[in-house]
Amino acid sequence: MGTTMSEKAHKCVLLADRHLELTEGVRGLLETTFDVVVMVADEPSLFESAQRLQPALAVMDLSLVRGDGLGWLQRLRARCPNSKLILLSVHDEPSVCREALGAGADGFVLKRMIATELLTAIDSVMSGRRYASPRAWGREPRPTRSNL
Repeated sequence: MGTTMSEKAHKCVLLADRHLELTEGVRGLLETTFDVVVMVADEPSLFESAQRLQPALAVMDLSLVRGDGLGWLQRLRARCPNSKLILLSVHDEPSVCREALGAGADGFVLKRMIATELLTAIDSVMSGRRYASPRAWGREPRPTRSNL
């Protein structure tokens, strides 16, 4: 029996980031879980690919789309209501994480924690739970001069 289009879509992940080196490394992680990893590096490609593919998951750099706040995330959520959305970010301020989750992200992973947290985040969001890097959510103490 062949694979239907809807079954195939659930095996697809969209990866959106401008930084090729990072994207290549993340792709390697994603290929352990998903059959198809589609990589894009700009806003138009993100929206076109998401609309066309309706991926099970989209993993995106928070700063991929500039000058729109998080309105782009809300538009993406409206176009792909069944896709899980995980944002990658260099920003570890709890306010950034909370704003992203409030705008429709299912997960928020700090870029410096991708190797240790991304697969956990994917498991969480694909199971219907939200995920936030503990440091970004404000659950881990930030380093201070006394403990550096």
